[in-house]
Amino acid sequence: MKKIVMSAVALTAIIGSASSLSASEDGVNIFNDIKVKGEIRPRYEYANVDKATSTSANAFTSRLHLTVTSGLLSVEGLSATVGVQSVNNFGYTNYNLPGSNANTDSDGLPYDVINDPNVAMLSEASLDYTTGGTTLHAGRSQVNLDNQRFIGTVGWRQLERSYDTVYAANNSIEGLSLLGAYVYGFAGVGGVTTTESNSVLLNVKYKVADALVITAYDYMLNSPTKTGPYAGNDTIGLSLTGKVDLGAKITYRAEYAIQNDATMDFRKTDATADNFKADANYFNLDLAANFSGFIAGLNYEHFSGSESAGTTTFNPALGTNHKFNGWADIFFVGNAGPDGGLNDANLRLGYKTKGFGKLLAVYHNFQADEDMAIVGATGTTTNLGSEIDVVYANKIPGVNGLTGLVKYASYSAGGDETTFKNTNQDKQVAWLQLDYKF
Repeated sequence: MKKIVMSAVALTAIIGSASSLSASEDGVNIFNDIKVKGEIRPRYEYANVDKATSTSANAFTSRLHLTVTSGLLSVEGLSATVGVQSVNNFGYTNYNLPGSNANTDSDGLPYDVINDPNVAMLSEASLDYTTGGTTLHAGRSQVNLDNQRFIGTVGWRQLERSYDTVYAANNSIEGLSLLGAYVYGFAGVGGVTTTESNSVLLNVKYKVADALVITAYDYMLNSPTKTGPYAGNDTIGLSLTGKVDLGAKITYRAEYAIQNDATMDFRKTDATADNFKADANYFNLDLAANFSGFIAGLNYEHFSGSESAGTTTFNPALGTNHKFNGWADIFFVGNAGPDGGLNDANLRLGYKTKGFGKLLAVYHNFQADEDMAIVGATGTTTNLGSEIDVVYANKIPGVNGLTGLVKYASYSAGGDETTFKNTNQDKQVAWLQLDYKF
């Protein structure tokens, strides 16, 4: 609680200081065109994993996110941004963070996991300079690339991820967007500790027409430790996206990517680092239609599995994974995905119009890409279960910027227990949320 209060006080002081320094005695503006944005997002989350060794979790949390952007020294195109985000659970701790069993019920059973720590962090601290169609950036900010499959902020979690980057972006040629970034750290989601990184991100997007947008990327991830989900790999991919109006509004996505060994090996310091390998592939096919507010979509997403020693599963470790393979987060890669990889075939149906809001239901069928051994029995299986997700969101009448949301996810385990952590455990998650942006 003290950290959260102190961060809010600190940002208030920054805003006040900026206002008082907006003009100096000689008439040179230090800060100008000051803009303040904010978000308050209270949420209740319920999580239950059907196992005898834990009990269901309940979390009451609220996210406060404030950012201040200002011009600097009256230099055209030069600006600074500072921001904080804090998560408050109001002292209610009937849940655990990943890897912790510290909070227990009256019978001594640990609560299930809800990944929203009670902390505050500096979410933005950057300088930007824009001239013509080029922007130069240095510092901490929140970065989402493309559909956030590989580089994202995990905005659904209360403590959204921030990236420490130096980048150059250019859009001076009509239809063409270029980005080159060096990432030297990131923090958020599970805590405020900064994870050191030595990564390079390259992204090129060209809009031929509304019906065809071509995106090519090379995300060269590397961490000094060479351990865990951020150990490092080189993801190279190409996507084709577009939209056409055939009476119904049709959108599509066709994407393919491969992962090879990390190429940005600045810090190979031991034998373990030198031996780390990556060898995997990915594709995503998506087709959707919207007719008079009715939504229908088909999607198939493939992550190759590890079929033998020397190969790896495809790992989108810095992606906003909650958006994709079921909202119950069974297959969240940061918590170790199945060694056999994942094939996710899913169908979505919904309805969205002004006034009514958005109602969406998604059904997922999960299969492993490679056979996985069955625990306690002979034979193998690829059955990784299924999931049903439902969400309803709408603007709250009478309050500009306020949105309400109800969301539910129900994962049903596969018939056979494998070495993957949750394939023999059902899971249900539910949310009630308000989101106010100003």
